[in-house]
Amino acid sequence: MRPARPVKRSLIVSGHPTSVSLEPAFWQGLRRCAARRELSLNALVSEIDAGRDGNGSLSGALRLVVLDAARKGLLPDDGAA
Repeated sequence: MRPARPVKRSLIVSGHPTSVSLEPAFWQGLRRCAARRELSLNALVSEIDAGRDGNGSLSGALRLVVLDAARKGLLPDDGAA
């Protein structure tokens, strides 16, 4: 199986435009995390960005949040691709 290529998306993070590249599965996971918390994707990413210690990339921090949510069973598969 060939790995999915990252997709670059433009976001507003804490009021500033930025772009983030993530694989489609991570974008889907982030959308599910945001919906679960009743936040917009921009709001969730801003919150994650504000909480990181500055080491590592924003995309890495986003992947870790999705991984943590998946491990806790908070991202049930709803059949959406």
